[in-house]
Amino acid sequence: MKILVTGAAGFIGSYMVKALAAQGNEVVGLDIINSYYDVRLKYDRLADTGIAKEQIVENGMVQSSVYPSYRFVKMDLTDRVNLTRLFETERFDVVVNLAAQAGVRYSIENPYAYIESNVVGFVNLLECCRHYPVRHLVYASSSSIYGLNEKVPYAETDKTDSPVSLYAATKKSNELMAHAYSKLYHIPTTGVRFFTVYGPWGRPDMAPFLFMKAILNGEPIKVFNHGEMQRDFTYIDDIVEGVMNIITHPSTESLPFRIYNIGNSAPVELMNFISVIENTAGKKAVKEMMGMQPGDVVCTYADTTRLEKDFGYKPSTSIEEGIGKFYEWYTKYFQA
Repeated sequence: MKILVTGAAGFIGSYMVKALAAQGNEVVGLDIINSYYDVRLKYDRLADTGIAKEQIVENGMVQSSVYPSYRFVKMDLTDRVNLTRLFETERFDVVVNLAAQAGVRYSIENPYAYIESNVVGFVNLLECCRHYPVRHLVYASSSSIYGLNEKVPYAETDKTDSPVSLYAATKKSNELMAHAYSKLYHIPTTGVRFFTVYGPWGRPDMAPFLFMKAILNGEPIKVFNHGEMQRDFTYIDDIVEGVMNIITHPSTESLPFRIYNIGNSAPVELMNFISVIENTAGKKAVKEMMGMQPGDVVCTYADTTRLEKDFGYKPSTSIEEGIGKFYEWYTKYFQA
């Protein structure tokens, strides 16, 4: 298959590229490489997939030196002209959209970045999939769309019309737009609601990275809601395996639209999570207790029954194992 992976310089995207290319698929990676966080990490992820920074030019295709079947293009999803040209030239079988302006708290500071990337960019992709038909569009949604939903664990059938951040609202809009395009143009679409993904090459704005960095450096960590929080931390390999299962099985229903949770279905108390990092790093955290952050939720907890029923798959990496692997990567990466 020929597969487009957007967000290929991102955390999940770089893993998907490697998994798909290793299977022998023809893969095209796309990313704008914005500066939401340190671009050096993004370029290093690209280098890990065989894409050299010095070869990257705007809208130019770069061949991987590691995977013969992988190429990368630096492109903005809001650039309709070049995106359309890419679809017209390449004729993709599958699109995996992992490009998005991420981060709940940043959406309060810079709302326009979220509308441009997550809404305008997504409708551009939908239009390309409409005019240059694909077998399957798989796209990243988020556990944040459950918002003020008090029922746990979160099931795909729960109401998701009470977002508490603009980021969550844009992810909800993706699902609504995908539903419309599935209905109107019979495009098979599958939205994947990720639950707090972590692991090697992870995002530096996420709690595992922030806590590990601070604890190792003897700096204070901010513990929001005074530690009264739970997160359904999901290890990156579990996420990739779940998405790989989904990619090859588009819906065959008359309305080919589906949604899946991918989470560990085992929420971890924030204070316990900090203890795991402390034990792994061999250092105690300096805790700065804080109130609740705007746009945040107290608990995330995935019901993965649908994923298990359809694919016989359930994420299973324990927080101890996952943090251990993250620690190994972190210490090696920052000593290099």
